[in-house]
Amino acid sequence: MKKDALINILLWVSRLLFGVVFIFSGFVKAVDPLGSTYKFQDYFMAFGTEWLFPTALPLSILMSGLEFVIGAAVLLGIKMRYSALGGVLFMIFFTPLTLYIAIADPVSDCGCFGDALVISNWATFYKNIFILAAAIFIFIYRDRVKPLWSEKKDWYLILLLFVLITSVSVYGLRNLPILDFRPWKVGNNIEEQMQPVQEEIAEFYFIYENTTTGEQKEFAVDELPSAEEGWEFVDRKEIIIQEYIEAPVDDLVIQDESGFDMADTYLGNPDYQFLLVVYDVRRTNEKAFTRRINDFAARAEADEVSFIALTGSSLDDIEVFRHQVQAAYPFYQSDAIKLKTIVRANPGLLLMKDWEVIAKWHHRNIPDYDKVKEKYMKE
Repeated sequence: MKKDALINILLWVSRLLFGVVFIFSGFVKAVDPLGSTYKFQDYFMAFGTEWLFPTALPLSILMSGLEFVIGAAVLLGIKMRYSALGGVLFMIFFTPLTLYIAIADPVSDCGCFGDALVISNWATFYKNIFILAAAIFIFIYRDRVKPLWSEKKDWYLILLLFVLITSVSVYGLRNLPILDFRPWKVGNNIEEQMQPVQEEIAEFYFIYENTTTGEQKEFAVDELPSAEEGWEFVDRKEIIIQEYIEAPVDDLVIQDESGFDMADTYLGNPDYQFLLVVYDVRRTNEKAFTRRINDFAARAEADEVSFIALTGSSLDDIEVFRHQVQAAYPFYQSDAIKLKTIVRANPGLLLMKDWEVIAKWHHRNIPDYDKVKEKYMKE
């Protein structure tokens, strides 16, 4: 095979690899801008730069948009002079960063694929090595890629791609993400999501030393020698056969004023159950309560359907807030971080029954109670 032909094949493979990874990574973060915002805040806390918190949301939208557009441009061969350079600069910045994260472990995962695909920090670094190599190769041979259309039309397409992917983020902010990759998505059984994905399987060996000869030997649990046989215990050895993979959902505490956990009562309610998530009463949309939520709750309770609110705020803040918005339904305390994973809205509403998530709404889109009853609450 001639050198030029080989380079062209490698260039296509590199563009395909780079483009697909960047498009996927940018898209799954763009559909859930608040999730990316929380990840940026994790980074800011890890590096002691909490003063950057106000930039987290605009950065999440900008970064996911740029990533998607650069990936699409490289894959389609649009503006290769700029898109290839953008890809290299992206990877030159993020590859050393992910190496540091893999070594220092300041955050549990980098969030490079949002909640759609969670991989370890070391796996992220190894992935970035391949993508960096592809980006450099594409940049070196960028002149071999012919423009898709004219110079002017290519700019229009770039702008259109950025507007489209940004619109996805804006929609996710004002409503709910168009795709839900989290364990609290509609249709999931939360009791099942609280079970470990994989239990640990391990073999244990015990190391004994012969008191006469000094020889050390490993023994299985059912083969342990005795002191009378001249053996003395020295150490224990564990071999992991199957790694433990934790549950997608940590146990969610729903605590009343007396400190009792009511999670099983409400999440496992065999009847229909409404959960209003207000992770922070000081930062919530108060108008949503007076305009639709309070009336919705009153009509649910008139039908003898349980309606409660969950918040990460203090008891004092809860009491002040309930009087401000005239909320007659009970508020329970929970972990604010976990509440953010349930629904990307503050407030947001869930309908559950017997551990299953039946429906969820952003506060902007909470329907009339009768419509919810007709569509979801079958006898």
